[in-house]
Amino acid sequence: MNESASTEKVVSYPLLGMTVVTGLVDAVSFLSLGHVFTANMTGNIVFLAFATAHVSGLSVARSSTALLSFLMGAILGGRVMARAIADSQIRFAAQALFLEGVFLLAASFCSIGYRGDLEHSFQPFAMIALTALAMGTRNAAVRKLAIPDLTTTVLTLTITGIGADSSLANGNNPRLARRVASVATMFVGAALGAVVIHYSISAALWLATAISAACSVVLFRSRLMPDKR
Repeated sequence: MNESASTEKVVSYPLLGMTVVTGLVDAVSFLSLGHVFTANMTGNIVFLAFATAHVSGLSVARSSTALLSFLMGAILGGRVMARAIADSQIRFAAQALFLEGVFLLAASFCSIGYRGDLEHSFQPFAMIALTALAMGTRNAAVRKLAIPDLTTTVLTLTITGIGADSSLANGNNPRLARRVASVATMFVGAALGAVVIHYSISAALWLATAISAACSVVLFRSRLMPDKR
């Protein structure tokens, strides 16, 4: 097994777990924080444009907060990953994912007592900023790892690949299982988040924090295991 294939095998499961976290975070941000995405910046840019055009129910301030915080997180994650060389990328990625967990933990504490109807409160802005920081930090690490079809936040190209590389398109279905798993885990995370926030917004963020922490630990421990060839 070459090094690239070994790396992909090591990180696949933690990154799928992180995809579940993305679904949870976007469920919280969209359904409880004023129709804003804090993990999916494509959607957030569109919402920001709609809000600028004065579409009701959307907020320039909240979408801008998400975008700027995501950028700050990406800068932080980029600085962490800039120190990584080929042999240490997974170790530094685990550190970036640890930071994601810290930001999600802070968001979880911040969400205590939040009911979703505090329109003029600072609380939702803090939650937006913290979850976007977490997602930006993680995205910088995942981008550096560059595992095909495991971006953890964006599914457009993944779904395109399922169709464009399918046998119906005269393709050979490369990485089909991984692509389907990415879509499925995002779906599960979002659906789970939508259900959990009916009972507690805070509980959804605590769950996201727990999964993120577990994935970070798994990724870190994977580098301590002997490479079985």
